[in-house]
Amino acid sequence: MRFRVTRPLIAVRRAGAAPSPTRRVPITVGPPIGTADPRLFGSFVEHLGRGVYGGVFDAGHFEATAEGLRSDVIALVRELGVTIVRYPGGNFVSGYDWRDGVGPVAERPRRLDLAWKSIETNEFGTDEFIAWCRAAGVEPMLALNLGLGDVRSALQLLEYANHPGGTTLADERIANGAPLPHDVRVWCLGNELDGPWQLGHKSAAHYADIAASAANAMRMFDPSLELVVVGSSNADMPTFGTWEETVLERTIELVDYLSCHIYFYEDDDLAGFLRSADRLDAFLDGVQDVIRRVSARHPGARDVRISLDEWNVWNYRAYDDIKEARAFEQAPRLLEQEYTVADAVVVGSLLQSILAHCDTVAIAALAQLVNVIGPIRAEADGTAWRQTTFHPFAAAARSAGHTVFATEAADDGDVVASVTRDPSGRIVHVFLTNRSTDAPAVIEIDLAPLAPREVSRADLLWDPDPHAANTADARERVVPRTPATVLDGGRLRLTMPPISWAGIELSCSADG
Repeated sequence: MRFRVTRPLIAVRRAGAAPSPTRRVPITVGPPIGTADPRLFGSFVEHLGRGVYGGVFDAGHFEATAEGLRSDVIALVRELGVTIVRYPGGNFVSGYDWRDGVGPVAERPRRLDLAWKSIETNEFGTDEFIAWCRAAGVEPMLALNLGLGDVRSALQLLEYANHPGGTTLADERIANGAPLPHDVRVWCLGNELDGPWQLGHKSAAHYADIAASAANAMRMFDPSLELVVVGSSNADMPTFGTWEETVLERTIELVDYLSCHIYFYEDDDLAGFLRSADRLDAFLDGVQDVIRRVSARHPGARDVRISLDEWNVWNYRAYDDIKEARAFEQAPRLLEQEYTVADAVVVGSLLQSILAHCDTVAIAALAQLVNVIGPIRAEADGTAWRQTTFHPFAAAARSAGHTVFATEAADDGDVVASVTRDPSGRIVHVFLTNRSTDAPAVIEIDLAPLAPREVSRADLLWDPDPHAANTADARERVVPRTPATVLDGGRLRLTMPPISWAGIELSCSADG
């Protein structure tokens, strides 16, 4: 049972109209939902635009390491709290030959990338990505080409990456400067193959057969691998539900996770946009319903969980014609969205939805990480900086590994509350969203059962202009504020303005 309830959308206040009165919103904490797997705070790096070249990798940058990795970006990735990163796509992977990206860089081929109408230099490949993961302190999650690629190529990449040595492919990796196995544990069996835009697009039955063959062969190499089978690429696909059911019927005894992807955008409806988490709740519940139905027909099969390995705010309709209008270029500027305060509030609420589904969602990846619809921006002639969406993600990521509790807010659905507690019982995080476009809210949340002692940190993301953003010329236009908080008798109280998000950390007695 979930405490949260979806309510009708509110109306946006008309210009010149009086603001709504401040509301008092009592919140109660319910029973535990589950544990927030650290992999819920993952991200995604694709060979798209300046996500790789000019993003995580730029050999000519003044802060680049000897390997060409941008150290300023790595520092921000660590601050962001990212735990796992999916690579190399995305749509890119369905036309990618991993062999193009290994070996001496000077000998690597330049290729056309048909997915994003770009030129791929292959300077950055599997070995460079693993080196970047280790420098950034994140776990790698590799996607396999099951679009134009095949099972044999997938197995060869697995052997190259994970076998210690003594075979041609493993020894090739060693000769390329990686003496130890990369030991990649999580593998995606393709990407968005339900979509007609995807190179190698397949029917559900065709994909299910290939995914089952790949999964079975990979488990013959290493039964402990964690495998992600492709689910729906968005909630509005006409095959949503039937695709998942067909694929799982064939693979549920071989895979660990079912992927799903979803994006949100404002589309001239701010009030509706602020309720995006309600759509995410329904989407995740729908995916889980399919898993339950198929599992019921396969007693003893694997406990398949959800990998939400692409999610974000992205005004993708603004890019509908970008591929048709653009000639093939090398690392073009694509999808470099400047995120607003409203975007960040929605991202914060989506993170709360993910936490509320921690009993069914095991992996989530904010798509993407740098420059391309990412929380981090970077320029070749300057340093990297934080977009507005950086701040709620960094705050929520501090709850990795925590117990997540159900909550109930006694209002009309404008306020969303999340509560987590670390395994020691000494740290509690409270995340709050005020989704009203015009009404402040006085939040009072009863935390007495968790024995809070003091507020150790409080961040409020808000601005009088909900469309304010951080840009190259104003990189700290939007930063978290410190709200006034009161902790009295185990009750936390603070006032949240409309269109705002807050992360509060409290120190607690361990016996609470």
